Amino acid sequence: MATLNYNLRSSAAGTEERTLTIPERAAGMRLDQALAQLMPEHSRSRIKSWIDAGRVTLSGAPADAKQKLRGGELVAVVPLMDPRTTPIAPQAMDLVVVYEDDALLVVDKPAGLVVHPGSGNWDATLANALLHHAPQLAHIARAGIVHRLDKDTSGLLVVAKTVTAQTDLVRQLQARTVRREYLALATGDIERSGTIDAPIGRHPVKRTSMAVVATGKQSVTRYEVRERFGDCTLIACRLETGRTHQIRVHLASIAHPLVGDPAYGRRHAVAFGRQALHAWRLGLIHPVLRHAMQWQADLPADFDGLLAGLRERASND
Repeated sequence: MATLNYNLRSSAAGTEERTLTIPERAAGMRLDQALAQLMPEHSRSRIKSWIDAGRVTLSGAPADAKQKLRGGELVAVVPLMDPRTTPIAPQAMDLVVVYEDDALLVVDKPAGLVVHPGSGNWDATLANALLHHAPQLAHIARAGIVHRLDKDTSGLLVVAKTVTAQTDLVRQLQARTVRREYLALATGDIERSGTIDAPIGRHPVKRTSMAVVATGKQSVTRYEVRERFGDCTLIACRLETGRTHQIRVHLASIAHPLVGDPAYGRRHAVAFGRQALHAWRLGLIHPVLRHAMQWQADLPADFDGLLAGLRERASND
């Protein structure tokens, strides 16, 4: 394609406006296709998002991604900053801190809170709150976060406050010496405790989901039956490994998905607004003091209320 002529100038939003002259060789191409070639440092989908947001004009008029070009047109682009390349901003948010010292802190994460910025959730995450609570975390990868909980899973999560502590905790996770226990309400009647040892990997069709697949990584979940309600069962789960969505995928694989799980569950008589999963106990070796520590978090009100209703129903049957 012909050499591109462009100029940069600061926009009112603080980003740089880029003006481009469409070369004659781009005649007949769609605007989004041409811009993807002329601005190869940006993906076509990102460029299209700028067009859809009204941040691209063609010969002074609002542009359309499907517009066919003649060549010689003047295009003005005001890019939106890619949130993946910007630092995480500290944000004042309520945090339930269960334990804190100079090396680590343990928080009780509420359901609905995303742990780390990502697609569709670039702020108001636990990481934003942690940076406000402990500004020194800005100098540590991932704001000190060493393991995650799903957005709608509640419970305990440990954060390292120094690089040394983070390295030690990551090694403990790799060595499988961090004890992570969950309370889960599974659909169906689970008669006895057991172990699920099945590899987990990316779903072959639904790329945003995980699944038990032969090519996946070894994944082990141990579970203990706590209460049986007939059509659902309260179990305590202990992770031997820490794969994405591990408990959710493993329970679905044995036909007992979590109550309320939107991704791996199914319609059930017991209704709940999220997956019924709570990280209730966490144990590890303190990275500095070198002695064993353990914390426990009570069930949140919604999960506790769900169990109270099931117990009341059982007493009336």
